[in-house]
Amino acid sequence: MNDRLRIGIVGAGANTRGKHIPLLQQIPGVEIVQVCNRSEESSRRAADEFGIPGIAPRWEDLVANPDLDAVVIGTWPYLHAPITLAALAAGKHVLCEARMAMNAAEARRMLDASHARPELVAMVVPSPFTLPWDKTIRRLLREEAVGTLLHVDVFANSGAFFQPDRPITWRDDRTLSGLNTQMLGIYYEAMVRWTGHVRLPVQASARIHANTRRDAEGTPHPVHIPDHLDVLGEFESGATLHMRCSQITGACPTPNDFVLYGSKATLRLNLSQRELQLIRPDGRNESVSIPGEERGEWRVEQEFINAIRGLEPVTHTPFSEGLRYMEFTEAVARAAGYADIQI
Repeated sequence: MNDRLRIGIVGAGANTRGKHIPLLQQIPGVEIVQVCNRSEESSRRAADEFGIPGIAPRWEDLVANPDLDAVVIGTWPYLHAPITLAALAAGKHVLCEARMAMNAAEARRMLDASHARPELVAMVVPSPFTLPWDKTIRRLLREEAVGTLLHVDVFANSGAFFQPDRPITWRDDRTLSGLNTQMLGIYYEAMVRWTGHVRLPVQASARIHANTRRDAEGTPHPVHIPDHLDVLGEFESGATLHMRCSQITGACPTPNDFVLYGSKATLRLNLSQRELQLIRPDGRNESVSIPGEERGEWRVEQEFINAIRGLEPVTHTPFSEGLRYMEFTEAVARAAGYADIQI
């Protein structure tokens, strides 16, 4: 067991500042000693805000620091694979922000590199949205509360109306996000904790309604990531799937839902209302309470450190599962015709 762990941070974005850094700093024996952001100025701001003693001018310098035991990667996806591969080669544990990589090939290289260093922990930050309900949903399906699972609807809608003048973000930029599309991978990752994986290939239809968006300086950039996406697939169990990810469906009555239709009942997880419902054919609508021992919570940083210390295995999310959702993400992009767009 390592009593004292020294951590380096590459990319101090919103999730890193809001969760990873403060929660790691609360764990006894863990010290964040260095940070590298996109500029020396932003690195210094993050260091000053959180009392981090050192900054690195480049991520390569941080990864090469022999005093570090682990690296937390909070960058956009375009750097996830390069930093992970370098960190593992340097003998450092890795916690990588979702989405795992730009595409399935990068994710596979990351997994292979982790297999080459089995003594190191390699973990992807998990999809957080369904953590409170995951154990209960798995139990209800195991107990056949809905009967045989027949079909699953997943709605990952922004709830916004179409915004043609919205500025471009990294999520719209293929050079930064790769084939990751809106909330597709992160909702898929959550769903398969209950249902198992979808057979590949899949069917998909996608639309880009704003072909160009401007950055903060007003420079136009082409957009290659759909703002509306429908996916049809089939689970290994034989049940069917429909996923919708959309930034144009304002006033959608089901903005963020997982609906599992069975032969006996329907189970609906309404993320907007934070409610799990069991709906029966006679019209009874039962709000499912979550037993205390089943209620999950965000414990990403604790799980990462515990895994390094040999106290528990990585369950949310090992690189092997990250690769599976990247394979699904890429299969969707290929089916919809935007995987091979030249940029």
